[in-house]
Amino acid sequence: MALSARQIPRWFDSIKSSNFINIMQLRKRLPRPRKTVLCGLSAQPQVSSDNCFLQWGFKTYSTSSLWNSSQSPTCTRQENNSAQSTLLPSVIEQSEKTQQIPSFDSELSLEELDDLPPLSPLQPVSEEEAIRIIANPPLPPVSSTLRVYVDHSETLQKLVLLGVDLSKIEKHPDAANLLLRLDFEKHIKHILLFLKDLGIEDNQLGAFLTKNYAIFSEDLENLQTRVAYLQSKNFSKADITQMVTKAPFLLSFSVERLDNRLGFFQKELELSVKKTRDLVVRLPRLLTGSLEPVKENMKVYRLELGFKRNEIQHMITRLPKMLTANKRKLTETFDFVHNVMSVPHHLIVKFPQVFNTRLFKVKERHLFLHYLGRAQYDPAKPNYISLDKLVSVPDEKFCEEIAKASVWDFEKFLKTL
Repeated sequence: MALSARQIPRWFDSIKSSNFINIMQLRKRLPRPRKTVLCGLSAQPQVSSDNCFLQWGFKTYSTSSLWNSSQSPTCTRQENNSAQSTLLPSVIEQSEKTQQIPSFDSELSLEELDDLPPLSPLQPVSEEEAIRIIANPPLPPVSSTLRVYVDHSETLQKLVLLGVDLSKIEKHPDAANLLLRLDFEKHIKHILLFLKDLGIEDNQLGAFLTKNYAIFSEDLENLQTRVAYLQSKNFSKADITQMVTKAPFLLSFSVERLDNRLGFFQKELELSVKKTRDLVVRLPRLLTGSLEPVKENMKVYRLELGFKRNEIQHMITRLPKMLTANKRKLTETFDFVHNVMSVPHHLIVKFPQVFNTRLFKVKERHLFLHYLGRAQYDPAKPNYISLDKLVSVPDEKFCEEIAKASVWDFEKFLKTL
């Protein structure tokens, strides 16, 4: 098999290496011969440096074919005979082996091809070979999506396997930059183990990390300190797990901020320690959200809707969402229930779920009962209908047990509204 054009430089390197080894062995075994100039040539090749030796080896190869095929001069033949006579038999054999250099047309075995040195990155290639080279396109320095980086980032790949929604995270440029700089083993793995020890299940990690990706920039010791603070306030492990799952940003709050939030609700609502703890366990985003809606709703309940402080306490402990409900929805619902349906304050306090129901549903059912003559919400009178049943049961049960009518009648009535 003939050598290709790309294998010739590597073959030269192998020739040079073999010649260098043989010459060094000769110099170690033989005493330095006396230099005798015969016919203008040195009896021994001069080796002053690696470069000179490489040049000598190249010349040996390039003139070997001419030397074997032509008659050498008498002086040169005598020089070779005299030089070889002074060499030991083993050395003579080695020197003869160094001169047995294959030609370009000689065939190399597969083992010899495997032993060839690797190609240099600066080795020129032909146009045909260059066309066959497949190179991956460079990553864009700026992108509006993380999709182009997933195949090149082990961190992003593992986050996707955990269920993280990158399409939501990439909307925040700071989040994308943070994740691309993180190493999974160094910056993420220990946080995941911490969350697992906290009680967060595997199927909950994706949703948690999608919302609070910034937890990877938190110090693990600070996270452990915040958990220890909650435990010192008699929150059980199950309570902490529930709170962290419902409010992923909870662990990103400092101990001082958490303590101030708990103190605010206990003081503002005049609740006991136990009721305050139960309140934030049921609605943990009270500790992470803004306090302005809470303050505004407290004023609405007292000043606009006319509830007493103890009534407010009772309603929010039954339905904590009332603290963060929309102000307009609260006032419209109260106006219809209290002024149109004539339900007094103390009955509304008993069934605060009416504030958590869509107003159009309350209107439809009340108007249907009023049409049937069954809209009676006073517990002291017969055929009393509680607010709880009015808003909580499905349409089938409402029509059958409360309105004493069919669902078809109810749907037909709704078309008249």
